[in-house]
Amino acid sequence: MNAEATQRHATAGLLYAVAAYTMWGIAPLYFKQIASVPAPDILMHRIVWSAALLALLLLGLGQFAKVRAIFRSKRLMGLLAVASVLLGGNWLLFIWAINADMMLEASLGYYINPLLNVFLARLFLNERLRTMQKAAVVLAIIGVANIIIAHGTLPWVALLLAGSFAIYGLLRKQIPVEPLPGLFMETLVLLPFAALYWAYFASAEANMLTNEWSLNAWLMAAGVVTTLPLLAFNAAAKRIMFTTLGLIQYIGPTLMFIFAVGMYDEPLEPARLVTFGFVWCGLVLFSLDSLKTYRQQRKVLKAA
Repeated sequence: MNAEATQRHATAGLLYAVAAYTMWGIAPLYFKQIASVPAPDILMHRIVWSAALLALLLLGLGQFAKVRAIFRSKRLMGLLAVASVLLGGNWLLFIWAINADMMLEASLGYYINPLLNVFLARLFLNERLRTMQKAAVVLAIIGVANIIIAHGTLPWVALLLAGSFAIYGLLRKQIPVEPLPGLFMETLVLLPFAALYWAYFASAEANMLTNEWSLNAWLMAAGVVTTLPLLAFNAAAKRIMFTTLGLIQYIGPTLMFIFAVGMYDEPLEPARLVTFGFVWCGLVLFSLDSLKTYRQQRKVLKAA
């Protein structure tokens, strides 16, 4: 690949990454449109329509052989079943938080997530934390402690969102399955539970025969809201360095923060702002460390 083609490849990757994280960042606006529907019902639709759309994509891309290979491995099925529980729980909590006017706390959770990823890698993968990474994690802990002292309660939504997604990510790293077939299998594991809920526990809004067509369209769009950002992310991951992806990922929680404060008037009292300040400072250190490491690795590769 010549220099011009390489540049086009990288530019396309950058655009895909921005698109993916922007879509994840504006997802709360979608969930606000269907706030009248209970969170478990929205989760049910998200599972059903995501599974349907992913099945069509796998069929169109000729990747069902990869799904059959997963079915033949009890170990992979078991790991993906655990991953699906974590993912389903994360989806449900996120939907509930958005529609309970806790978008700001959801934003905090996704700011904390990359720092928690590093911390879990140290605990479970025995990866050494560099000095700036340690400082970043400490700043995030101070930020969380600040809000506990100020409010007398844990920011449990932020911590559970960050924790469930970080553990999910850690587990998925250990599963040698590509993202598209992997996500399909995860939704497939959740599908019987979604069907059971739909049959026995769903609210009146789940009855698509009596709903207005506009509400049904919004509910079916849950499949697109789930799948499209993932496809863009996968396209980006193939074209640009993970360090670059790591820096772009803050688009998502930043958009959530802006929407929460600017559009939905969620309260940003001084104590909460101080907490965000500590976390943001930690993320600056984390990003600087990532850039430094990336440059060092490039020098080593050029010298080799």
